[in-house]
Amino acid sequence: MDIRHRQRIKIVQELYAAQFTNPTNTTNPTNKTNAILKSFLALNSLIKKHAPKFPLEKIAKIDLAILRLAIFELVIEKKEPPKVIINEAVELAKELGSEKSYSFINAVLGKVYDEQIQKFRNKN
Repeated sequence: MDIRHRQRIKIVQELYAAQFTNPTNTTNPTNKTNAILKSFLALNSLIKKHAPKFPLEKIAKIDLAILRLAIFELVIEKKEPPKVIINEAVELAKELGSEKSYSFINAVLGKVYDEQIQKFRNKN
């Protein structure tokens, strides 16, 4: 298994655990997890915007963790190509989520990606 995939699994696990406790009490979170936790409001806002039919409290917690990680990587971090980020999120959803998780995550991330492309075009 790719080391980056293992790191993402660890971050998803930390984000998942943070949903049940005070996020500052997460045991030895990675730097990236801390950055994501600090961006929760912005990430949640993007999830709400691009999945309006699904209130956050109705979305599976593991799916939320995967979405927060992927949206953070797409919108804030921007270190990997968007297609790689989306593909990795879909793979995580297939591995960790329910039967339909991967299609939901792919759809939301596709909308986030389209919005980012639109913003880029409007700047130029």
